[in-house]
Amino acid sequence: MPNRLAAESSPYLLQHQHNPVDWYPWGDEAFAEARATGKPIFLSVGYAACHWCHVMERESFEDQATADVLNQHFISVKVDREERPDVDQIYMSAVQLLTRHGGWPMSVFMTPEGKPFHGGTYFPPEPRQGMPSFRQVLGAVHDAWTSRRDELESGAGRLTEAIEAADNLDLPAAPITDDDLRRASQALAGSEDRTHGGWGQAPKFPQSMAIEFLLRRHLATGEGLLLDIADRALHRMARGGIYDHVGGGFHRYSVDAAWHVPHFEKMLYDNSQLARVYLHAWQIGGDPAHRRVVQETLDWVQREMTHPAGGFFSTLDADSEGEEGKFYVWSLDELRDVLGPDAELVADTYDVSDRGNWEGVNIPRRLKDLDVLAYQHDVSVSEIQAAADRALPRLFERRAGRIRPGLDDKIITAWNGLMIAAFAEAARALDRDDYLATATSAAEFCCTALWRDGGRLWRTWKDGRARFNAYLEDYACLAEGLLELYQTTFDDRWFQAAQALADAMLEHFQDPEGGFFDTSNDHEQLVTRPKNVQDNATPSGGSMAVTVCSRLHALTGEARYLDVAERALAAVGPGTTSYPTAFAQWFGAADFLVGQPVGIALVGDQADRQGLLTVVRETYRPRAVVGAAGAPGPPRVNGRHGRPAPAWQAAGVFC
Repeated sequence: MPNRLAAESSPYLLQHQHNPVDWYPWGDEAFAEARATGKPIFLSVGYAACHWCHVMERESFEDQATADVLNQHFISVKVDREERPDVDQIYMSAVQLLTRHGGWPMSVFMTPEGKPFHGGTYFPPEPRQGMPSFRQVLGAVHDAWTSRRDELESGAGRLTEAIEAADNLDLPAAPITDDDLRRASQALAGSEDRTHGGWGQAPKFPQSMAIEFLLRRHLATGEGLLLDIADRALHRMARGGIYDHVGGGFHRYSVDAAWHVPHFEKMLYDNSQLARVYLHAWQIGGDPAHRRVVQETLDWVQREMTHPAGGFFSTLDADSEGEEGKFYVWSLDELRDVLGPDAELVADTYDVSDRGNWEGVNIPRRLKDLDVLAYQHDVSVSEIQAAADRALPRLFERRAGRIRPGLDDKIITAWNGLMIAAFAEAARALDRDDYLATATSAAEFCCTALWRDGGRLWRTWKDGRARFNAYLEDYACLAEGLLELYQTTFDDRWFQAAQALADAMLEHFQDPEGGFFDTSNDHEQLVTRPKNVQDNATPSGGSMAVTVCSRLHALTGEARYLDVAERALAAVGPGTTSYPTAFAQWFGAADFLVGQPVGIALVGDQADRQGLLTVVRETYRPRAVVGAAGAPGPPRVNGRHGRPAPAWQAAGVFC
């Protein structure tokens, strides 16, 4: 018989509906039962595409003996971190404070009031590599709760206070200057992995925001080194196994430093940010390889991640048929079967061999330059590329017959906002009407299915059901996407919608002391109100809010947007320049404000505007905002000025 999760909409929670564990979804019922029974709560947080979440489910949550222990001694609560980033953030902070590391699945033990006292991530079914088994953990926690409950509750109170304090950067507050941005870019240059590109070692994550910041600083300063660092990261990722050469799009991260072996899940938010930064790099340098990545990535989103009604799905699983990556790997024999006489050349191009490059099979990647391959095979570079161009559609067709990874088909507002921005920018830069149609359809979906009467957003949508009070990142990211769509179409409804979202954001999320909370002032009361300013896999809600407010001030001249943005940036402060990968979106927003943005107003008839647009869009202009004159329109575009900010240029005049 299904458990309580059967009534949920999250694909992740539905994966657990047949577990023998007596799961509760997060909510009043679970906490009331914990208070009534005096049992501690076991909180398990994960997401549908998480490989180790699946492993722990198979090993522990589907095991009757383990379920019996949980059901007898705990109230078990299952949370999808993508639906409830507030819950995930609070308790991940607890796990990191307790263990100095984090990850998913996240396993937390807490009082009936929701205060955490013990936690970790994945626990194996048997003791392994210094880790206790999950049942050993359950037994130890139960014994401690029954014999030392007062001590655990006292510790839980102190840990909760520490979680709240963790959101405080404890750095001097001051405006971020151009010198601070220079120091941040120098820190990125000094910490680059010059061998493989990017930053950090294993596991290695794409750092889209850091690359974007370097591109902006290159344009601001003319420093060629910054462009070189950005290009190196982009090229190495696109040639590595982290990129899906057959189907397009990027996997979540690489388990090694060389971008070879990915963690095979594909996330909408990664691909939205990567598509934009590759687009900007192509606009700056004109490298056709960057343009190809943009198109292949967005074409994959159109093909596999777009709901018929217009929104974008969340993730593709890492696993198929119970094996991580099985859908994406190849043997040399299979290549020979599919490609015939092209097989040997294509195999060398994508590092496919009899012995395999990963666990006896092959993850396609490009180790050799085309001119090297051409020399080794005594053919021209164009012949190498032509063989690959013939091969990839045939490999795609063969792969389509395999059992596919699971799709998490819920629609998340913030991630949709990021992808709308990517499609809208690509539509105007690449002159792709289909990309514009995709962006417009997604925006219309978000502004109807995910926007409540009265001006408030929902977080998620699935199967006709919108759920969960939206977060700061939802408002900010959707507003960003709509502003990009406005600058592509100059349809005033998108500007008006973006401004309405920003105004709701200021009303419900502002911290009077500067910056923004992640949850609204009428949100469910949790043990603390999160205010995480660090950029992570996605931009922080605060940095995106500053991005949006800065651009709205440039378009409207309304001082309230500039005041909020400047105060939030000052609250983060220049001390963060020592941690550039953790604050890269903040630095990008600061670059816009520090650099005296330029406004470009389109006036005149359609022919005049088109000529101007051609010039405006021929390269990447991160410090420019573009508006079209005409009522009602953005106030500054129509000459209704507020506090001075960008210098507005009429048609045909630029700076």
